[in-house]
Amino acid sequence: MYKIAKLPGDGIGPEIVEQAEKVLNAIAKKFNHQFEFTFGLIGACAIDAVGNPYPAETHELCMKSDAVLFGAIGDPRFDNDPKAKIRPEQGLLAMRKALGLFANIRPVTTFKSLIDKSPLKRELIEGADFVVIRELTGGIYFGEPRGRSENGLTAFDTLIYTKEEITRVTKLAIQYAMKRRKKLTAVDKANVLASSRLWRETVQELAIENPEVTIDFMYVDSAAMKLIQNPKFFDVVVTENMFGDILTDEASVITGSLGLLPSASIGLHTSVFEPIHGSYPQAAGKNIANPLGTILSAALLLDYALNLPKEAALVQEAVEKSLDEGFVTEDITHENAKTTSQVGDWIVNYILSA
Repeated sequence: MYKIAKLPGDGIGPEIVEQAEKVLNAIAKKFNHQFEFTFGLIGACAIDAVGNPYPAETHELCMKSDAVLFGAIGDPRFDNDPKAKIRPEQGLLAMRKALGLFANIRPVTTFKSLIDKSPLKRELIEGADFVVIRELTGGIYFGEPRGRSENGLTAFDTLIYTKEEITRVTKLAIQYAMKRRKKLTAVDKANVLASSRLWRETVQELAIENPEVTIDFMYVDSAAMKLIQNPKFFDVVVTENMFGDILTDEASVITGSLGLLPSASIGLHTSVFEPIHGSYPQAAGKNIANPLGTILSAALLLDYALNLPKEAALVQEAVEKSLDEGFVTEDITHENAKTTSQVGDWIVNYILSA
Protein backbone atom coordinates (compact mmCIF):
# COMPACT_ATOMS: atom_id res chain seq x y z
CA MET A 1 0.00 0.00 0.00
CA TYR A 2 1.44 3.34 -1.10
CA LYS A 3 0.08 6.43 0.64
CA ILE A 4 -0.24 9.52 -1.55
CA ALA A 5 -1.24 12.94 -0.27
CA LYS A 6 -3.49 14.64 -2.82
CA LEU A 7 -3.30 18.45 -2.73
CA PRO A 8 -5.28 19.81 -5.71
CA GLY A 9 -5.08 23.45 -4.60
CA ASP A 10 -6.65 26.27 -6.59
CA GLY A 11 -7.85 27.10 -10.10
CA ILE A 12 -7.47 24.16 -12.47
CA GLY A 13 -5.68 22.16 -9.78
CA PRO A 14 -8.63 19.91 -8.87
CA GLU A 15 -9.35 19.05 -12.53
CA ILE A 16 -5.79 18.13 -13.49
CA VAL A 17 -5.04 16.25 -10.27
CA GLU A 18 -8.22 14.21 -10.83
CA GLN A 19 -6.80 13.01 -14.17
CA ALA A 20 -3.45 12.08 -12.63
CA GLU A 21 -5.25 10.16 -9.89
CA LYS A 22 -7.23 8.25 -12.54
CA VAL A 23 -3.99 7.38 -14.32
CA LEU A 24 -2.32 6.19 -11.11
CA ASN A 25 -5.36 4.04 -10.32
CA ALA A 26 -5.07 2.51 -13.80
CA ILE A 27 -1.40 1.75 -13.08
CA ALA A 28 -2.42 0.16 -9.78
CA LYS A 29 -4.92 -2.06 -11.59
CA LYS A 30 -2.48 -2.95 -14.36
CA PHE A 31 0.44 -3.82 -12.08
CA ASN A 32 -1.45 -5.02 -9.01
CA HIS A 33 -0.49 -2.14 -6.70
CA GLN A 34 -2.54 -0.30 -4.10
CA PHE A 35 -2.56 3.48 -3.88
CA GLU A 36 -4.36 5.25 -1.03
CA PHE A 37 -5.12 8.91 -1.83
CA THR A 38 -5.90 11.34 0.98
CA PHE A 39 -7.07 14.90 0.29
CA GLY A 40 -5.45 17.96 1.86
CA LEU A 41 -6.05 21.72 1.69
CA ILE A 42 -3.44 24.17 0.40
CA GLY A 43 -3.40 27.65 -1.12
CA ALA A 44 -6.37 30.01 -1.48
CA CYS A 45 -8.92 27.29 -0.77
CA ALA A 46 -7.12 26.59 2.53
CA ILE A 47 -7.16 30.31 3.40
CA ASP A 48 -10.90 30.37 2.73
CA ALA A 49 -11.50 27.24 4.82
CA VAL A 50 -9.18 27.68 7.80
CA GLY A 51 -7.30 30.97 7.33
CA ASN A 52 -3.95 29.28 6.66
CA PRO A 53 -2.52 28.46 3.19
CA TYR A 54 -0.65 25.41 4.59
CA PRO A 55 -2.65 24.05 7.55
CA ALA A 56 -1.07 21.83 10.20
CA GLU A 57 -3.38 18.99 9.14
CA THR A 58 -2.02 19.16 5.59
CA HIS A 59 1.54 19.08 6.87
CA GLU A 60 0.82 16.02 9.02
CA LEU A 61 -0.74 14.30 6.01
CA CYS A 62 2.33 15.00 3.86
CA MET A 63 4.72 13.78 6.54
CA LYS A 64 3.05 10.37 6.76
CA SER A 65 2.70 9.95 2.98
CA ASP A 66 5.06 8.21 0.56
CA ALA A 67 4.64 11.06 -1.92
CA VAL A 68 2.61 14.22 -2.51
CA LEU A 69 0.65 14.86 -5.72
CA PHE A 70 0.16 18.60 -5.99
CA GLY A 71 -1.89 20.70 -8.41
CA ALA A 72 -1.47 24.47 -8.32
CA ILE A 73 -2.04 27.47 -6.10
CA GLY A 74 -3.00 31.07 -6.79
CA ASP A 75 -6.10 33.22 -6.96
CA PRO A 76 -6.70 36.61 -8.66
CA ARG A 77 -8.30 37.91 -5.46
CA PHE A 78 -4.87 37.91 -3.84
CA ASP A 79 -2.88 38.83 -6.97
CA ASN A 80 -4.84 42.07 -7.25
CA ASP A 81 -4.44 42.98 -3.57
CA PRO A 82 -0.81 44.00 -2.88
CA LYS A 83 -1.66 44.64 0.79
CA ALA A 84 -2.98 41.14 1.48
CA LYS A 85 -1.20 39.80 4.58
CA ILE A 86 -1.85 36.13 3.77
CA ARG A 87 -1.31 34.82 0.25
CA PRO A 88 -1.77 31.39 -1.35
CA GLU A 89 1.89 31.31 -2.42
CA GLN A 90 2.92 31.44 1.23
CA GLY A 91 1.48 27.93 1.51
CA LEU A 92 3.84 26.65 -1.16
CA LEU A 93 6.87 28.27 0.48
CA ALA A 94 5.81 26.93 3.88
CA MET A 95 5.40 23.41 2.49
CA ARG A 96 8.85 23.54 0.88
CA LYS A 97 10.45 24.64 4.13
CA ALA A 98 8.53 22.27 6.41
CA LEU A 99 9.11 19.20 4.23
CA GLY A 100 12.72 20.10 3.50
CA LEU A 101 12.08 20.23 -0.26
CA PHE A 102 15.61 21.33 -1.07
CA ALA A 103 15.78 20.54 -4.80
CA ASN A 104 13.33 21.05 -7.64
CA ILE A 105 13.89 18.72 -10.61
CA ARG A 106 12.53 19.94 -13.95
CA PRO A 107 13.12 17.75 -17.00
CA VAL A 108 12.85 19.56 -20.34
CA THR A 109 12.33 17.25 -23.31
CA THR A 110 10.98 17.82 -26.79
CA PHE A 111 8.16 15.77 -28.26
CA LYS A 112 8.46 15.03 -31.99
CA SER A 113 4.82 15.78 -32.70
CA LEU A 114 5.03 19.21 -31.04
CA ILE A 115 8.38 20.52 -32.29
CA ASP A 116 6.77 22.91 -34.75
CA LYS A 117 4.64 24.42 -31.97
CA SER A 118 7.73 25.76 -30.23
CA PRO A 119 8.60 29.41 -30.94
CA LEU A 120 12.17 28.24 -31.60
CA LYS A 121 13.35 26.78 -34.89
CA ARG A 122 13.15 23.02 -35.34
CA GLU A 123 16.91 22.64 -35.87
CA LEU A 124 17.60 24.36 -32.53
CA ILE A 125 15.38 22.20 -30.35
CA GLU A 126 15.09 18.82 -32.06
CA GLY A 127 16.71 16.37 -29.64
CA ALA A 128 16.96 18.84 -26.76
CA ASP A 129 16.86 16.91 -23.49
CA PHE A 130 18.12 18.38 -20.24
CA VAL A 131 17.29 18.67 -16.54
CA VAL A 132 17.34 21.80 -14.41
CA ILE A 133 17.97 21.26 -10.70
CA ARG A 134 16.96 24.33 -8.70
CA GLU A 135 17.81 24.86 -5.03
CA LEU A 136 14.46 25.37 -3.37
CA THR A 137 14.69 26.36 0.30
CA GLY A 138 17.33 29.11 0.38
CA GLY A 139 18.16 32.35 -1.36
CA ILE A 140 16.24 35.58 -1.63
CA TYR A 141 12.80 33.94 -1.38
CA PHE A 142 13.55 32.89 2.22
CA GLY A 143 16.21 35.38 3.37
CA GLU A 144 15.70 37.54 6.44
CA PRO A 145 15.48 40.42 7.14
CA ARG A 146 13.05 41.70 4.58
CA GLY A 147 10.52 44.49 4.56
CA ARG A 148 9.73 48.09 3.76
CA SER A 149 10.63 51.38 5.31
CA GLU A 150 8.10 53.23 7.46
CA ASN A 151 7.27 55.65 4.66
CA GLY A 152 6.80 52.75 2.25
CA LEU A 153 9.20 54.17 -0.31
CA THR A 154 12.01 51.65 0.22
CA ALA A 155 11.84 47.85 0.24
CA PHE A 156 14.52 45.24 0.82
CA ASP A 157 15.08 41.47 0.63
CA THR A 158 18.08 39.46 1.80
CA LEU A 159 19.85 36.80 -0.27
CA ILE A 160 21.47 34.19 1.99
CA TYR A 161 23.05 30.81 1.21
CA THR A 162 25.01 28.42 3.38
CA LYS A 163 27.71 26.10 2.11
CA GLU A 164 25.66 23.13 3.35
CA GLU A 165 22.66 24.13 1.21
CA ILE A 166 24.84 24.51 -1.88
CA THR A 167 26.68 21.23 -1.28
CA ARG A 168 23.46 19.26 -0.82
CA VAL A 169 21.83 20.32 -4.07
CA THR A 170 25.07 20.13 -6.09
CA LYS A 171 25.71 16.55 -4.96
CA LEU A 172 22.21 15.66 -6.16
CA ALA A 173 22.91 17.35 -9.50
CA ILE A 174 26.15 15.39 -9.88
CA GLN A 175 24.24 12.16 -9.24
CA TYR A 176 21.83 13.06 -12.05
CA ALA A 177 24.71 13.95 -14.37
CA MET A 178 26.32 10.56 -13.70
CA LYS A 179 23.11 8.87 -14.92
CA ARG A 180 23.02 10.99 -18.07
CA ARG A 181 25.83 12.46 -20.21
CA LYS A 182 28.10 13.31 -17.27
CA LYS A 183 27.92 17.04 -17.98
CA LEU A 184 26.92 19.64 -15.39
CA THR A 185 26.49 23.39 -15.87
CA ALA A 186 26.51 25.50 -12.72
CA VAL A 187 24.70 28.82 -13.21
CA ASP A 188 25.46 31.81 -10.97
CA LYS A 189 26.28 35.54 -10.97
CA ALA A 190 29.69 35.27 -9.34
CA ASN A 191 30.97 38.45 -10.98
CA VAL A 192 28.49 40.49 -8.91
CA LEU A 193 27.05 38.54 -5.96
CA ALA A 194 28.91 37.32 -2.89
CA SER A 195 26.43 34.44 -2.52
CA SER A 196 27.20 33.35 -6.08
CA ARG A 197 30.92 33.37 -5.33
CA LEU A 198 30.25 30.94 -2.47
CA TRP A 199 28.23 28.81 -4.93
CA ARG A 200 31.07 28.76 -7.43
CA GLU A 201 33.73 27.95 -4.83
CA THR A 202 31.64 25.10 -3.43
CA VAL A 203 30.87 23.59 -6.85
CA GLN A 204 34.58 23.82 -7.78
CA GLU A 205 35.48 21.83 -4.66
CA LEU A 206 32.91 19.16 -5.50
CA ALA A 207 34.18 19.06 -9.10
CA ILE A 208 37.60 17.94 -7.82
CA GLU A 209 35.92 15.10 -5.92
CA ASN A 210 33.92 14.00 -8.99
CA PRO A 211 36.33 14.01 -11.96
CA GLU A 212 34.04 11.80 -14.07
CA VAL A 213 31.61 14.69 -14.47
CA THR A 214 32.54 17.61 -16.70
CA ILE A 215 31.50 20.76 -14.83
CA ASP A 216 31.35 24.17 -16.48
CA PHE A 217 30.23 27.54 -15.10
CA MET A 218 27.98 30.13 -16.68
CA TYR A 219 26.62 33.48 -15.57
CA VAL A 220 22.83 33.50 -15.40
CA ASP A 221 22.43 36.11 -18.15
CA SER A 222 24.61 34.03 -20.49
CA ALA A 223 22.66 30.89 -19.56
CA ALA A 224 19.38 32.65 -20.39
CA MET A 225 20.71 33.43 -23.88
CA LYS A 226 22.19 29.96 -24.36
CA LEU A 227 18.86 28.30 -23.55
CA ILE A 228 17.42 30.00 -26.63
CA GLN A 229 20.48 29.89 -28.90
CA ASN A 230 21.48 26.28 -28.25
CA PRO A 231 19.35 24.34 -25.74
CA LYS A 232 21.03 21.09 -26.81
CA PHE A 233 24.22 22.36 -25.14
CA PHE A 234 22.79 21.53 -21.70
CA ASP A 235 22.58 18.18 -19.92
CA VAL A 236 22.13 18.92 -16.21
CA VAL A 237 21.92 22.47 -14.88
CA VAL A 238 22.21 23.37 -11.18
CA THR A 239 21.46 26.83 -9.83
CA GLU A 240 20.08 28.84 -6.93
CA ASN A 241 16.44 29.46 -6.14
CA MET A 242 15.49 32.65 -7.99
CA PHE A 243 17.72 32.00 -11.01
CA GLY A 244 16.22 28.52 -11.28
CA ASP A 245 12.70 29.87 -11.04
CA ILE A 246 13.29 32.21 -13.97
CA LEU A 247 15.34 29.86 -16.16
CA THR A 248 12.92 26.94 -15.85
CA ASP A 249 10.01 29.14 -16.94
CA GLU A 250 12.10 30.27 -19.90
CA ALA A 251 13.01 26.67 -20.73
CA SER A 252 9.36 25.62 -20.62
CA VAL A 253 8.63 27.27 -23.99
CA ILE A 254 11.12 24.98 -25.73
CA THR A 255 8.64 22.10 -25.68
CA GLY A 256 5.87 24.11 -27.31
CA SER A 257 3.46 23.92 -24.39
CA LEU A 258 3.76 24.95 -20.76
CA GLY A 259 1.13 22.35 -19.94
CA LEU A 260 3.48 19.48 -20.73
CA LEU A 261 6.24 19.97 -18.19
CA PRO A 262 6.34 18.03 -14.91
CA SER A 263 8.49 18.61 -11.86
CA ALA A 264 9.64 16.82 -8.73
CA SER A 265 10.65 18.53 -5.50
CA ILE A 266 12.96 16.22 -3.59
CA GLY A 267 12.65 16.47 0.18
CA LEU A 268 14.18 15.31 3.42
CA HIS A 269 10.85 13.89 4.62
CA THR A 270 8.84 13.23 1.45
CA SER A 271 8.79 14.53 -2.13
CA VAL A 272 6.23 16.62 -4.02
CA PHE A 273 5.26 16.13 -7.67
CA GLU A 274 3.52 18.87 -9.64
CA PRO A 275 3.19 20.43 -13.11
CA ILE A 276 5.12 23.65 -13.55
CA HIS A 277 2.20 25.73 -14.88
CA GLY A 278 0.15 27.85 -12.53
CA SER A 279 -3.45 27.71 -11.39
CA TYR A 280 -4.79 29.25 -14.65
CA PRO A 281 -7.95 30.57 -12.94
CA GLN A 282 -9.49 31.69 -16.25
CA ALA A 283 -9.91 28.02 -17.21
CA ALA A 284 -11.02 26.71 -13.82
CA GLY A 285 -14.13 24.55 -14.00
CA LYS A 286 -14.28 24.61 -17.82
CA ASN A 287 -12.72 21.16 -18.39
CA ILE A 288 -10.25 22.59 -20.94
CA ALA A 289 -6.93 22.58 -19.04
CA ASN A 290 -4.07 20.38 -20.23
CA PRO A 291 -3.61 17.50 -17.72
CA LEU A 292 -0.46 16.04 -19.33
CA GLY A 293 2.01 17.97 -17.16
CA THR A 294 0.29 16.60 -14.07
CA ILE A 295 0.12 13.09 -15.51
CA LEU A 296 3.85 13.24 -16.34
CA SER A 297 4.42 14.44 -12.77
CA ALA A 298 2.63 11.29 -11.64
CA ALA A 299 5.12 9.34 -13.77
CA LEU A 300 7.97 11.05 -11.91
CA LEU A 301 6.22 10.13 -8.65
CA LEU A 302 6.15 6.47 -9.68
CA ASP A 303 9.81 6.54 -10.66
CA TYR A 304 11.47 8.75 -8.03
CA ALA A 305 9.29 8.28 -4.94
CA LEU A 306 7.98 4.73 -5.30
CA ASN A 307 10.83 3.19 -7.35
CA LEU A 308 8.45 1.83 -10.01
CA PRO A 309 10.32 2.60 -13.27
CA LYS A 310 8.32 0.21 -15.50
CA GLU A 311 5.09 1.81 -14.42
CA ALA A 312 6.50 5.29 -14.94
CA ALA A 313 7.71 4.37 -18.42
CA LEU A 314 4.21 3.18 -19.39
CA VAL A 315 2.66 6.49 -18.30
CA GLN A 316 5.26 8.40 -20.34
CA GLU A 317 4.60 6.17 -23.33
CA ALA A 318 0.85 6.79 -23.06
CA VAL A 319 1.38 10.55 -22.98
CA GLU A 320 3.63 10.45 -26.06
CA LYS A 321 1.05 8.35 -27.93
CA SER A 322 -1.74 10.80 -27.09
CA LEU A 323 0.43 13.60 -28.51
CA ASP A 324 1.31 11.59 -31.62
CA GLU A 325 -2.37 10.90 -32.30
CA GLY A 326 -3.44 14.48 -31.64
CA PHE A 327 -5.66 13.53 -28.71
CA VAL A 328 -4.92 16.75 -26.85
CA THR A 329 -6.49 19.85 -25.28
CA GLU A 330 -7.04 23.24 -26.91
CA ASP A 331 -3.72 24.74 -25.78
CA ILE A 332 -2.02 22.34 -28.22
CA THR A 333 -4.57 22.26 -31.02
CA HIS A 334 -7.77 24.12 -31.88
CA GLU A 335 -8.82 21.43 -34.36
CA ASN A 336 -10.91 18.77 -32.69
CA ALA A 337 -9.54 19.67 -29.24
CA LYS A 338 -10.40 17.31 -26.40
CA THR A 339 -11.47 18.11 -22.87
CA THR A 340 -9.33 17.63 -19.77
CA SER A 341 -11.26 14.54 -18.72
CA GLN A 342 -11.29 13.05 -22.24
CA VAL A 343 -7.49 13.20 -22.37
CA GLY A 344 -7.30 11.60 -18.92
CA ASP A 345 -9.67 8.82 -20.00
CA TRP A 346 -7.62 8.20 -23.18
CA ILE A 347 -4.42 7.78 -21.13
CA VAL A 348 -6.21 5.42 -18.74
CA ASN A 349 -7.54 3.27 -21.59
CA TYR A 350 -4.10 3.12 -23.22
CA ILE A 351 -2.53 1.92 -19.97
CA LEU A 352 -5.16 -0.73 -19.33
CA SER A 353 -4.98 -2.08 -22.87
CA ALA A 354 -1.16 -2.05 -23.14
